[in-house]
Amino acid sequence: MSEPLGYSPEDADSPRESGEKGPSRIRRWSREPLFHFLFAASLLFVVYQILNPASGQVDRTKQITLTEDDLRQLAVSWLAQGRPPPSTAEMRQLVDERVSEEILSREAVALGLDKDDEIIKRRLVQKMNFLAQDIAALQAPSDDELAKWYAQNADRFALPPRATFRHLYFALDRPGARERSDAALATIAGKPADASELVGFADPFMFQDYYAERTPEQVAREFGPPFAKALFQLKPSVWQGPIQSGYGWHLVFVDAIQPRRVPAFEEVKSNVKTAWLDQKQSEVKRTTFDALRAHYKVVVPPLESVDLRSLLAPRTPVASMEPAPE
Repeated sequence: MSEPLGYSPEDADSPRESGEKGPSRIRRWSREPLFHFLFAASLLFVVYQILNPASGQVDRTKQITLTEDDLRQLAVSWLAQGRPPPSTAEMRQLVDERVSEEILSREAVALGLDKDDEIIKRRLVQKMNFLAQDIAALQAPSDDELAKWYAQNADRFALPPRATFRHLYFALDRPGARERSDAALATIAGKPADASELVGFADPFMFQDYYAERTPEQVAREFGPPFAKALFQLKPSVWQGPIQSGYGWHLVFVDAIQPRRVPAFEEVKSNVKTAWLDQKQSEVKRTTFDALRAHYKVVVPPLESVDLRSLLAPRTPVASMEPAPE
């Protein structure tokens, strides 16, 4: 049988009025360049996701989140300056400033601007020390533990001796200060501290005439170490001297000297707890640092090989005052 005029084999896949068959449509789309492109792109996307599973996650470094607590903190800082509660516009400005600060700090770190910066290093070291203090503070000691620790460290809390005394002063800028003090002692020897004969007997002193419960360090700061050492060797209730200070000569009447003593635990309990925490903080910092340093290899050239003398600035020669030869 002869075929109809104009028929060709390609017409077998061409659409007909009654509808196109499924396999024919698929074969036609499979020859389209757009289909090839979409298929290759999809394949590449799937392969990339398999090799980079974290690529589809949100980049947290580009996200800035402020919580309600952050907003409250901004308001607290505002109120701490003695201002009224911030308005909505003022809060919006505070938020903008906080966001700007966060963005600039992140970008600075991304650019490496925090590297080799001494100020930033010191601040980070300070934060690490604060962290050690916080860890040590979590270890609240019991009273029994503090009492046991105090018994082992009682000398650290010993109270120094204290002297209560009065004095008569003889100024060095007046003639015969030492002789006048010797003569005065001969006159008032055996007299009580408040005898009427003492009125107007000595020179006026720029500070006090009477000192109550002063430690050796306190006396040394005002009169000098030699005077303080001599004072605590005097007997109470009698005029003695003369003792020299940086101001002149002094006749001294000691009312009482309290010897050095170790207080009872209950007297210094709060100080003991503070000292205990200080020691724990030091231990935590030392232990933490030793553990961290174990992960580092420190390379330092021999110290003897560094010529530190070359760092000394050369001295500029002093110009001669003699006239130049003609």
